[in-house]
Amino acid sequence: MKNRTILISGASIAGPALAYWLRRYGFQPTIVERAPAPRGGGQAIDLRGAARQVAERMSLMADIRRAHTGAKGMYIVNSEGKRIAAMSADLLGDSGGLIADIEIQRGDLVRILYDATKNDSAYRFNDSITALSQGEDGFSVSFERGAPQTFDLVVGADGLHSTVRRLAFGDEAQFTRDLGCYVSIFAAHTNLNLDGWEQMYRMPGGTAALYPMRGIHEARAMFYFASPQLGYDRHNISEQQQIVAQAFAGAGWEVPHMLEAMREAPDFYFDRVAQIKMDHWSNGRVALLGDAGYCPSPMTGMGTSLALVGAYVLAGELAAAEGDHRTAFARYESELRAYVNLAQKQVNGALGFLLPKSNFQVWSYNQMWRMLPYMPWKGLIASGFQKVANAITLKEYSRYLVEQPTNQAYGVSSL
Repeated sequence: MKNRTILISGASIAGPALAYWLRRYGFQPTIVERAPAPRGGGQAIDLRGAARQVAERMSLMADIRRAHTGAKGMYIVNSEGKRIAAMSADLLGDSGGLIADIEIQRGDLVRILYDATKNDSAYRFNDSITALSQGEDGFSVSFERGAPQTFDLVVGADGLHSTVRRLAFGDEAQFTRDLGCYVSIFAAHTNLNLDGWEQMYRMPGGTAALYPMRGIHEARAMFYFASPQLGYDRHNISEQQQIVAQAFAGAGWEVPHMLEAMREAPDFYFDRVAQIKMDHWSNGRVALLGDAGYCPSPMTGMGTSLALVGAYVLAGELAAAEGDHRTAFARYESELRAYVNLAQKQVNGALGFLLPKSNFQVWSYNQMWRMLPYMPWKGLIASGFQKVANAITLKEYSRYLVEQPTNQAYGVSSL
């Protein structure tokens, strides 16, 4: 086996999922993460099709089902909170419809993956990569806080604004497809009894939504709004919150209460919505995984699927190639490319739904969704979601599993 030591940048979903499989094939992964601990927060995410198959092969479905948000479906409401349309979780079919039957908070899935890997993969929290020096036999890696180390391979699983991608491939702008809007997500208390139902309010240029949590009055708030690119300090949360408040000033429904809750949110997230499109996801001994290489945008609902499936394929191909990175990286791209392309195309329909341009467009979409349960062609929509969710046939890599991991000591450090 070649190239056993692999550095993974990013401890969200893609990174720990990759570490899980690498350890079971006899590799030695190390995960470096800028945050001081596994990150909570984020939006509710669905597990569908091939991604669910990966979770099942990881024996994590029992934990995932226990963390299920209990979501029953989604209501579209008007500015007074009146329900305009309802879409139940089983409206368009199990795990392939508009709303999947298993929905989990992103932070809960991060925790599950961390618990599944923390005992046999090395974690370095509160640190990040600052430089990569690629040689014929491996990498010399410099860190912001820790001492330099050498690794055989490096994988960037560090998200939309990937440091590894910047160091190994170049400036982010050349790979970004801007989608013309911003997103903000955070935990919020609500006086509404959501009772397992997401509520969504749409207005010209934007959407506000509340996702149910397990607590009756606990929710995750989400805002999408169209805007040209704005100049702001990425480290100044108050400035970002003011941008969101201005975008939704005067909006109806629960928006005023959501904006009040935003000021106290411990996990406020704000970013430009974009996709990452690249001709290649590898360069020598470095590869990109998940959002770092092919972010579909949160609008598609496919980011988690691409992360889990991508990790499974990348680790499996490295095992099949006995660590030969040239062969493995080429097969990884070949296996995954069509799946990624189809997932990224999902954003085209989401843009109109989440960012209606006029009151008439808001009304039109609301009427369409109100009538959907009674339409004979609703099955076509279900089949479309099924097609995307199952757009890849997972190869079987189980013959490469090792019975026992190597006995190297692993642990968690925070620098």
